[in-house]
Amino acid sequence: MRALRPLLFWTHLVSGVVAGAVVLIMSVTGVLLTYQKQMTLWADLRGVEAGPPTPGAVRLAPDSLLALVAARGGKAPTTVVWRNGAEMPVEVQFGREGRQYLSAYTGEVVGTGSVAMRKVFSVATEWHRYLAMKDDDRATGKAITGWSNMAFLVLVLTGMILWWPRKLTWSAVRSVLLFRRGLTGKARDFNWHNVIGIWSAIPLALVVASATVISFPWASDLVYKAVGEAPPSRAPEGNAARGATIGASGNASGNASGNASGGGQPAPVATPRLGDVYAVAAERMPDWRALSLAWPKTADAPLVYTVDRGMGGEPTKRATLTVSRNGEPTSWQPFDSLTTGRQVRTIMRFTHTGEVLGFWGQTLAGLVSLGASVLVVTGLLLSLRRLLAWRRRGARVDVPLTA
Repeated sequence: MRALRPLLFWTHLVSGVVAGAVVLIMSVTGVLLTYQKQMTLWADLRGVEAGPPTPGAVRLAPDSLLALVAARGGKAPTTVVWRNGAEMPVEVQFGREGRQYLSAYTGEVVGTGSVAMRKVFSVATEWHRYLAMKDDDRATGKAITGWSNMAFLVLVLTGMILWWPRKLTWSAVRSVLLFRRGLTGKARDFNWHNVIGIWSAIPLALVVASATVISFPWASDLVYKAVGEAPPSRAPEGNAARGATIGASGNASGNASGNASGGGQPAPVATPRLGDVYAVAAERMPDWRALSLAWPKTADAPLVYTVDRGMGGEPTKRATLTVSRNGEPTSWQPFDSLTTGRQVRTIMRFTHTGEVLGFWGQTLAGLVSLGASVLVVTGLLLSLRRLLAWRRRGARVDVPLTA
């Protein structure tokens, strides 16, 4: 260990200096994105009056509500989301063109979403994923953040060893385990770097390692191969990139228009008949919170619903229901019906945001991202002090001796 420690130290230091700036950007934006789903929905529904217009009012049948949407003309929806609760409106999404919130009782438009909040999260997401690079440069930005994340994983793993005291005494452990008052300069940075590093090491390692499978296809494939499954096929690079672009801007904040008017794909010839979606959800998952329909692209395509009893990022609380056009359920796919590889890969995707553990998981991920920001700053300051001290020593050696 004595011979290995210098190698680990210099690996740790060089990785931090090389990737520090990018890791700091990803950490800060990660903090900003901690409660993205909750804050976006709160901003969208703030001031929206969607409750029963009169006592005892009954919700419109989903077919009637969507017929009103189709009657307005314009483009076809991409997703329709029903949320459980008498005061909750129905959300009709139009991809990058925005969304409408409709009264579940009258079908009237009661809101179009918060442009400002979605813009904030859009900018944060662009920096987090691509360093705000645009168009064809996004692939370069994604590669930089991906490899910087790998360097960050090296930092976390080597730090777990370097933070371990050379002498296992309470005094030595306390100096790296607890914050100490009254410290300044190098001593303060060293104390903060070690204390935050020790307390956040395990969750931070999970957050950073899970980001690898998002950044690199080969890492995602390794997840399936590790459990003895063949990785699923993926779209060609060009199509995948376009899909990622649409997904990032559409889901995170792509409704810059803030309404559902204007261009877009034409409305379908016939609105699909949905039946009683509330009964469908209640039968399969009585405690459901959200039910979303991916709008079918063809007249004979089946209806694919996602039924969710969580907060949107808890895969174990989500299931997919496929219904034929004659109203017959053809498949019900809860989380435990997925293959082992798909389960692990999905869990890793939402481990990165902490959402796999719900609100408290998100909170923990946000806290360790904040801690990571402090780790980067204190680490770079310690490296700078080390460099300046080395230069001062060199300057003293170069001073000529006089009689």
